Formats: sequence, C-alpha cells, structure tokens
Amino acid sequence: MDWIPLAIGYFLGSIPFGLLLTRMIGIDIRQVGSGNIGTTNVLRTGNKGLAAATWLLDAGKGVAAVVIGRWLGGEMGGIVAGTAAFVGHCFPVWLKFRGGKGVATTAGVLLALSPAAFGVFAGVFVATVAISRYISLGSMLGSVAFAAALAWLPPGGFATPRFAFGVLIAGIVIVRHRESPSSSRRTAT
Repeated sequence: MDWIPLAIGYFLGSIPFGLLLTRMIGIDIRQVGSGNIGTTNVLRTGNKGLAAATWLLDAGKGVAAVVIGRWLGGEMGGIVAGTAAFVGHCFPVWLKFRGGKGVATTAGVLLALSPAAFGVFAGVFVATVAISRYISLGSMLGSVAFAAALAWLPPGGFATPRFAFGVLIAGIVIVRHRESPSSSRRTAT
C-alpha cells in the first residue's frame, strides 16, 4: 500500500476550518454548543455565512483528498485518501483528536468518488431533516443510505473497496452522532 495518499488525505482532513473561521471573528467554536468544530456547531454562533463557508471548505477537503489520491494511486488511492480525510476531520492530530463528525467531509468524498451515491446521501439527509428537524438523524440515515448505494451503484458489489469505505464511514458517523444526539437538534429559524 502506498502511504502517500493516506498521509495527504489525513492531513487535508485534519485542517479544522470551523475553528479557523470562527477564530477570525473572535470565537473559539470548541466553547460553543456541542464544542464540535463542524458546520452545525458553527451555525450555533448565528453566523450563517461562516457555517456555509465551513461546510464548503470541509467538503472541499474531501474532494481534494480523493482527486489527489486518484492522481497518485488510481481508484484505490482515491478511496484511501478520502477515507483518511474523513478520519482526519473526525480525529485531527492538531486538536488532540477531537474534531468534527465528518458529514461535510464525507459529502465531499462522495461527490468525488460517486456523484450518484452523493445524490442518495443528500436526498435522504434533506428529506430526513425536513421531516424530523434533526440534523443528526439526517446524517446517520444519509450515511447508511450512501453505504447501501455504493453496493448497488456501478461499479457496485458488497466485496468492493467502495462498499467497505461506505460501511466504515457510516459506522463512524453513527457512533459520533450518538455521542451527543441532543446537541444536534435543528433549531427553527
């Protein structure tokens, strides 16, 4: 296995954009709401622009990891780098391994790996949040849906690296959201 896509993916993923952006306005996001560095918690600051920028940058690092990984190591390099970016976001070395929940980074990885699986994830996420008003529930159900989609969408199969990626990511997303489900309630605006 080539370790370069893994290392690049991890270090891209570990860039804490939510923390960096909120620091620019004098807020340590780790002291707000759930203490998470991701989009939902940045939204709790009341700054929708910073929340949107956090989502875009976190998704962008997922896309970048897959693109660079593919360039270095083909399809497997993209999967490895994308998975490492997700892990880096959730467990960044710079923040003592206390990062975000990885949903935006996962969305970026999916967008680059399988736009169709991204569509499944986004559709399930949006529908679930619209009905339940829980971002955490949308994240968990969307993750399960994209993992299943990776088994069925070309080049599908249950014995593929893409499906293994999906199961791993979905499992971690579920565990990370179950750690603080009450802090993930979407507030009406």
